[in-house]
Amino acid sequence: MRILLTRTDRIGDVVLSTPAIKAVRDKYPEAHIAFMVRPYAKDIVDGNPYLDEVIIYDKYGKHKSILSTILFALRLKKKKFDKAFMLHPTNRVHLVAYLAGIPERIGFDRKMPFLLTKKVPHIKQEGKKHELEYTLDLLASIGIEAKDKELFVPVHENDIEKVEKLLTEHHVGSDIPLIAVNPGASCPSKRWKPENFSEVCDNLASKYKARILIVSDQASKEFADKVVSGMKYEPVNLAGRTTVGELAALLSKCKLFISNDSGPVHIACAVETPVISIFGRKDPGLSPKRWGPTAEKSATFHKNVGCDPCLAHNCKINFKCLEAITSVEVLSAAEKLL
Repeated sequence: MRILLTRTDRIGDVVLSTPAIKAVRDKYPEAHIAFMVRPYAKDIVDGNPYLDEVIIYDKYGKHKSILSTILFALRLKKKKFDKAFMLHPTNRVHLVAYLAGIPERIGFDRKMPFLLTKKVPHIKQEGKKHELEYTLDLLASIGIEAKDKELFVPVHENDIEKVEKLLTEHHVGSDIPLIAVNPGASCPSKRWKPENFSEVCDNLASKYKARILIVSDQASKEFADKVVSGMKYEPVNLAGRTTVGELAALLSKCKLFISNDSGPVHIACAVETPVISIFGRKDPGLSPKRWGPTAEKSATFHKNVGCDPCLAHNCKINFKCLEAITSVEVLSAAEKLL
């Protein structure tokens, strides 16, 4: 038996799909199991003990054109997969699985669903359960039940060594408590004000003698820099300086992670670091019920300020839902988790 799982959206989505990998392995212990992701999510699944292979599909790079996607599918066909689970629906992925001649193609009934052999209703936008559960529902549709739902992200020794070298360069001793903060997010409707993060960081640095680590991807570096410039206590600004694998290693060393709603929240949960997650927007499909941290040691902030409908990044009232979340509340949650 040869089985392919695919998830070609964001890093956090891939992290939340890792329980599905173990569930498939438990059902088919002797199978060859592969996972297809985009390049930047490779670190999330590379080294997963329940996988035999990681396949990279670069839909915004080398596989951007339709011709290159067709050629990719034909190369995939040579691997002779028997089943494919499309954990996130996209036209490209459904087409690739079809052109690769995979006999059983299981996915959600949107984005060219006629290319699937088994369709599960796509109701994620209703936000009635967690994304992790929606993913496992796809497996359950053909009788695969998850025995556990723990997230897994490998922490590699070479990434630990790089992180330790980075911290040494910033004169951070091994006995100093570390608190990581991510002020970035993919949309302005998800970003708490940098000055709020600065206030929280300074208070935690003062009270716990902690070193604050500011992290983000390159795209959010400007928000990270604003947090740094607004602080009295000097943090370590690592914005745009870590790979996904190095971020996992870094978070595994932290006492706490504070973040907007974004992928690193789920990495923190996977490496068992307590996390505070800040949400904006009112849409059920974007709510903490669907996307919140799965860890027991976590806190989530999400305020309903009565917007109907939510205009998301086109908000006309200066993101009142985020304004309603105070530094005092976040600090209180941090103190409880610490």
